[in-house]
Amino acid sequence: MRALLAIAILAVSVVGYGNAFAAELEKAKPEDVGMSGARLARIGDVLRADVESGRLPGAVVVVARKGRIAYAEAIGFRDKAAGAPMTHDAIFRIASMTKPLVSVATMQLYEEGRLLISDPVSKYLPALGARHVGVDRAPAAREMTIQDLLRHTSGLTYGNRGETAVHKAYPSSGGTAARELTGTEFIDRLAQAPLLHQPGTTWEYGFSTDVLGRVVEVVAGKTLGQVLAERIFQPLRMVDSGFVVPKEKQARIAHGLATDPDTQKPVRLPDVTVAPKFECGGGCAVATAADYVRFAQMLLNRGVLDGVRVLGPKTIDYMTADHLGTAIKRPGGPGTGYGFGLGFAVRLQTGLADVTGSTGDYNWGGAYGTYFWVDPKEELVVVSMTQAGGPIRQHYRRLLKALVVQAITESSKL
Repeated sequence: MRALLAIAILAVSVVGYGNAFAAELEKAKPEDVGMSGARLARIGDVLRADVESGRLPGAVVVVARKGRIAYAEAIGFRDKAAGAPMTHDAIFRIASMTKPLVSVATMQLYEEGRLLISDPVSKYLPALGARHVGVDRAPAAREMTIQDLLRHTSGLTYGNRGETAVHKAYPSSGGTAARELTGTEFIDRLAQAPLLHQPGTTWEYGFSTDVLGRVVEVVAGKTLGQVLAERIFQPLRMVDSGFVVPKEKQARIAHGLATDPDTQKPVRLPDVTVAPKFECGGGCAVATAADYVRFAQMLLNRGVLDGVRVLGPKTIDYMTADHLGTAIKRPGGPGTGYGFGLGFAVRLQTGLADVTGSTGDYNWGGAYGTYFWVDPKEELVVVSMTQAGGPIRQHYRRLLKALVVQAITESSKL
């Protein structure tokens, strides 16, 4: 029985490729784009072993180079409890990979002159104007700006990032807040909480992009879901992306394991068949690997895909530059060897980081195990989708990057 299931999973992996990507990026043999097929195959070997040992439910991994898909494989189970094999069109909770989407929408409004990244956030959300910092509630030296939201220097945090009195004043996460509060209630809640740091002084992962999503709604006069659909999903043909999975697509939702293999705690993923009370920009979206590859390829192409321009090339250059410099503190992130741009971590040098890569590559991931990166020097886009959160997700990020980068046999001539 086990052997038959393994054959079925392999069949889905091979056959599903054509169905999922037929209308997407062109396929290529790895060797035709300067990569080793044998080395890329190690990705599937390693992940299948972890599926067999119970450490991973399943995954979809896509590697594109020079604008063509060199590797795409669905591995393991979409729903292990039901015995359903993973498919290329599985829909994943992408958590914080929502943040780059909202950052792009913000910069579209910037290009139209409808907001400036130097604007104070209170211009659009007055309740976030006069702020206090820390448990002693000292007055903020300045207001947080749109740039602070984009680069996570607003002073806002997540409640689950610490145990201090300041952390306890915040909801635990964006997903939690979006299912308990309306957008207005969310901003009112943040307005009552002190900032963890003075704005512009410290990189702190938190509710910055959730607030940014509310700014986008105010400026555009539409819900965040409508903005992303009209400005990003529809132009890029991201047909399965959004904030809720409709009934006709719910059979394609990917599921996690019942228990985390490291912590032995039950795995709890948000119910994406029910719309959140507000569409949180920091972590509430869903997508397929095929959808997100198109978004990432647009970034690599400096704002354009299939003749459709989403952002100007200089805007992409600006977003993918480091916006932290040496003056901004960065305890706990975004990682050794990395700075942070407007929506994602940006590699500053080849060494120091604990993964291989190129100076200038940029990336971000989600709490439930999704991850992407773009390497402009190597004309490389990689998207990995799984629903394995907890400690193991960091392991897979590092592992996947090592396996993909060592598969490059011919360096790009860019």
